[in-house]
Amino acid sequence: MTPLTPSCRYSVRVSPQMANRIVDSARSILNKFLPDIYIYTDHMKGINSGKSPGFGLSLVAETTNGTFLSAELASNPQGQGAAMLPEDLGRNCARLLLEEIYRGGCVDSTNQSLALLLMTLGQQDVSKVLLGPLSPYTIEFLRHLKSFFQIMFKIETKPCGEELKGGDKVLMTCVGIGFSNLSKTLK
Repeated sequence: MTPLTPSCRYSVRVSPQMANRIVDSARSILNKFLPDIYIYTDHMKGINSGKSPGFGLSLVAETTNGTFLSAELASNPQGQGAAMLPEDLGRNCARLLLEEIYRGGCVDSTNQSLALLLMTLGQQDVSKVLLGPLSPYTIEFLRHLKSFFQIMFKIETKPCGEELKGGDKVLMTCVGIGFSNLSKTLK
């Protein structure tokens, strides 16, 4: 894996020190694996910041083959759920990113369904994508694709081994429906 690409932590209508605490706690986890980590900060205040105070962290890692894997966490809105310390948020987000890296694949777990939708709507040709273990959301999304588009994916499990690192992978294959925009004017 190459160094973490520019990631962002943000804080809105709270002390700028909150964002620095997030960075320190995320680095305490990630520096054990990779020393060159770049986390940029953004603090908004005043009229540009909106009306909701809070903070969050978005981490992105790029693999050696150019795949971007990401994880993101934000604090709970005031009055909704338990308050989250900035240090906990930073550590939890770093662990989520490490989990995404372990899961591997060409798409992170939050975007698996988007890749499958694009394959479904694509040309009437075979499309393939290698994913990490399917998330529960993606499994339900596959059911919706079957009921709406009457399309089924061929699912092949690829156990981790010499070539594939991390968790087991899933090779998804389908033939697209050849969707085209009927509202588009032809010339």
